[in-house]
Amino acid sequence: MNVSPSPQCLTPPTGILQVPPLHRANSAPIAPPIQLSLIVPTYNEGGNVGKLITVLSALLDPVLPQGYELIIVDDDSPDRTWALAQGYLPDYPQLRVMRRQGERGLSSAVIRGWQGAQGEILGVIDGDLQHPPEVLLELLAQVRQGADLAVASRHIDGGGVSDWSLARRILSRGAQLLGLVLLPRAVGRVSDPMSGYFLVRRSAIAARPLQPLGYKILIEVLGRGTLDRVAEVPYVFQEREAGDSKVTAQQYWDYLHHLLRLRLTTGRFQGVKQRLRFPVKRFLQFGLVGSSGLLVDMGVLYLLFDGLGWGLTRSAVLAAELAIVNNFIWNDRWTFREFSQRQRQRRKTLKRFLKFNSICGLGLVLKILILNVFFNQLSLNAYIANFLAIALVTLWNFWLSVRLGWRVTQQ
Repeated sequence: MNVSPSPQCLTPPTGILQVPPLHRANSAPIAPPIQLSLIVPTYNEGGNVGKLITVLSALLDPVLPQGYELIIVDDDSPDRTWALAQGYLPDYPQLRVMRRQGERGLSSAVIRGWQGAQGEILGVIDGDLQHPPEVLLELLAQVRQGADLAVASRHIDGGGVSDWSLARRILSRGAQLLGLVLLPRAVGRVSDPMSGYFLVRRSAIAARPLQPLGYKILIEVLGRGTLDRVAEVPYVFQEREAGDSKVTAQQYWDYLHHLLRLRLTTGRFQGVKQRLRFPVKRFLQFGLVGSSGLLVDMGVLYLLFDGLGWGLTRSAVLAAELAIVNNFIWNDRWTFREFSQRQRQRRKTLKRFLKFNSICGLGLVLKILILNVFFNQLSLNAYIANFLAIALVTLWNFWLSVRLGWRVTQQ
């Protein structure tokens, strides 16, 4: 790793993407040790970088006087973001600037910044002011209280996504669901695996070769880090103040590619020591509610399929939808009562129902496919086929309901 002659202008590290362990000198330190190293990856953020430096410094100076460093890692922006940031160096002694000219990409920029960092706690925040800086103090408090990873989440109580379009909301949720399917033990540990705003202990990821792809570095940390305790803090994603959005279709493809690579290269995630605690009591409640839904489902199916002579698929779809309505009412009032009681507004109840209906809708698609295989291909009795299909998707519906269905945000 190269060392820059200027303590505030960092030379980009080269070689493998691996964060080194922290080694403190045995002699008495001249200055307080760095506790927090916060990386800000930038590209054409000249309109935001000055304000971000000012706001973050004002926020951290009272809490960590001389005990933090703010590292701007710029990918040689055409608008000279790096040069604008360097102009602040004389007035901000905790500021560092790294200009990368032969390498690009948000995830690798974050890791290169961590490689040049001196802090015990490593973090990342966007350079476009869409991540509220004040949330940083809550993340820091969680790490100080013992968390190995503290994630700012848009998908827990108090979080939100501001004025996102419906299409972008659907893409974000779809990406999250995909992560849960492919990497349940890693992605399932947080409600917002797409977050780019978090703090992690250096010891949790040090000396581990990292292979990020695209712009979601948190997926890599979750998949390869040693994380005993994970905490989440809510935040509302803000609209950009200046510059253009970096979100492209290629980034969603990179995200999928990254998930698949982690699935293949990390096996069963032996590095993840803490296993998710399965909520047995809540699952039993969910199962009892599902039993009532089963009676509704079977009764309506009998009425439509045998009584009215409708086709099996059409009958099963309508029967399942009425069962979903039944299940939501009882789950909202009993299984997830502690969540719904805190959010009784009609708008939030409707939002919970739409989430639950979407989750069950995905399960319904799977159920119909299984039902037709059992009935048409294996020649099972229609009711037995329907029962088996329901049983196979019940766990799916419960798990996603726990992770997503009763996590209503403010926006």
